[in-house]
Amino acid sequence: MAKQVVLDEKGYRKFGMRDCLAYAAGDLGCNMSFALKGTMSIFWTQFMGMDLWYALLLIVVQVWDAINDPLIGSIIDADCHKYKRNKFLQYILIGSIGLIIGGACCFLPFPNAPVAAKAIIFIAGYVVWDAFYTVANVPYGSLLSLISNDVKDRASLSAWRSVGSIFGNMLPMVILPFIMYDENDNLIGERVFIAALIMGVLGFICFQFMIRNTEIRVNTDVAIDEEMPKFNVFKAFGNFIKNRPAVGATIAAMGMFIGMQGATTAVTVIFQSYYNNVKISGIVQLFAMIPIVLFTPLARKAVAKFGKKELATFGSVCSMVAGLGLFIITPDNTNLDLVLYIVFQLIYSLGLGIYSTVSWAMMGDAIDYNEWKFGTREEGTVYSLHSFFRKLAQGIGPSLILIVMVAFGYVGENEGNQLWNVAINMRYIVAATFLFSAILQFIGLGLVYNLDKKTLTKMNADLGRDE
Repeated sequence: MAKQVVLDEKGYRKFGMRDCLAYAAGDLGCNMSFALKGTMSIFWTQFMGMDLWYALLLIVVQVWDAINDPLIGSIIDADCHKYKRNKFLQYILIGSIGLIIGGACCFLPFPNAPVAAKAIIFIAGYVVWDAFYTVANVPYGSLLSLISNDVKDRASLSAWRSVGSIFGNMLPMVILPFIMYDENDNLIGERVFIAALIMGVLGFICFQFMIRNTEIRVNTDVAIDEEMPKFNVFKAFGNFIKNRPAVGATIAAMGMFIGMQGATTAVTVIFQSYYNNVKISGIVQLFAMIPIVLFTPLARKAVAKFGKKELATFGSVCSMVAGLGLFIITPDNTNLDLVLYIVFQLIYSLGLGIYSTVSWAMMGDAIDYNEWKFGTREEGTVYSLHSFFRKLAQGIGPSLILIVMVAFGYVGENEGNQLWNVAINMRYIVAATFLFSAILQFIGLGLVYNLDKKTLTKMNADLGRDE
């Protein structure tokens, strides 16, 4: 006999663990593709031999991001078609299909091709991947505010999204270094391409699980009124800029991704040429995720007691302490040196974990704030603009850090055999990147984001949201 589904007072399936696991699976699917972006810099500098060319090309493709994210977000908001279940889920399905091959397009292994051909391969591959990633990711992020109105439910969804992100990063972070590098710590590019195809398939499976188990409980349908003004993307952008929670959360997210993505190449070089063991880099970074895993089950109760803004701001302070701590370590390549590096990584990860577990719930509140202040929700546009600036940090950050790395002696063609003084420089570049990242997070969360616990309570009361 089939188990009877428990319904809430509105006739929807009662919110529970099934919703959390489904939402976590969505970010797991996204990260099956996105996590390999951290390998992109090493692939294009060391295997494809592009160095500064890669940094410049990565900036160029952000022009596509500028068109891609807000355009798709506005298309979703303006889409009034009636789909079988939900328009957001329909777009996610389309994006997940494209991501099967989209990620692999960024790792086509032709190291002997002319520079012009490599540039075309990179730009074309990135455009294909980014388009499908946006089609899946923008509506996925918007879903959080539609699954439940309850503040605590949203905190749970945000925390479980972080769990999905963690596991989505674990696979490439821990397993792939053992597969992609040879005994001399040099990258084998052909294996990266195959890994990207496999992860695309795994991501599609995760998205399917999410789509089949997601319940939409917040009705955002509006009556069609011929006198109602048409959707205006410029007005929506203006509302976004005036939306302090959205701007604050976006500044913080940009800081977070500058730290996570910007330092990736320098961290890899540290383990290649400073610790001389790139294969343990994934294990070390996995160990640094322990605080995130430990905090996630506590997120719901912590939010109820302290508030999302308050918790996230405290997390940014922890990350700033860690960034300063990394400067204290005297480079000597000893076991104690590695232990101290791991300790400060743990502290940085603790701060990042506290923020990341509530970050998506904070964006859900920012969408509600848009309705509270301007009378329109505009989920797709608000989230897509947030996604655009976040992805801008993901692109510009690594580009600028790579330029700094080259200025301080990094040579991609040397692969895992960088000079000792260059390896030391990479140590300090990582520390500086982490500190700058934490400062941006503090500015966004502590100084710009204005939905503290008291204000959030008032907003939810005015909107008739559940506490």
